[in-house]
Amino acid sequence: MAAVSQIRQNKGRLGVFWHTQGSGKSYSMVFFSQKVVRKLAGNWTFVIVTDREDLDKQIYTNFADAGMVKEPEKQVRAGSGQHLQQLLREDHQYVFTLIQKFHTPGGAPYPKLSDRADIIVMADEAHRSQYDLMALNMRNALPRAAFIGFTGTPLIAGEEERTRAVFGDYVSIY
Repeated sequence: MAAVSQIRQNKGRLGVFWHTQGSGKSYSMVFFSQKVVRKLAGNWTFVIVTDREDLDKQIYTNFADAGMVKEPEKQVRAGSGQHLQQLLREDHQYVFTLIQKFHTPGGAPYPKLSDRADIIVMADEAHRSQYDLMALNMRNALPRAAFIGFTGTPLIAGEEERTRAVFGDYVSIY
């Protein structure tokens, strides 16, 4: 919670949650988001980003099964890039998406969608998908958002420092 309380000082880098595959990282995301909502005042939005359809569906299902996604919020899983832009311009507690939905044709600049400082991006598979143009587009769309990385795969040689530079120090290591 200290990192969230000090978002400005840590430049939105909330840390890296590095646990083994199958250890319940998506449930840790649920617990983390609920702790933020309970402990810190604000109208928090959590954008949950991953790089594979099966993981997106699994994470969304875990949040829904835990009672976090309720009516009328059921349509917060982005079906397209255009739908994602609509969701990020609106006020939702949770938005679920693939990093690929931040793609722009021909490398065109991605529009700023929200200037809110109470958005936290939880990036699953943080070691793989957070260093390219789509990750830059996501940060351009949400310039004041904070970021926490979740990974279940041992970090690729040489990428460990890069992951920490993007997300901050380790929050938890298995």
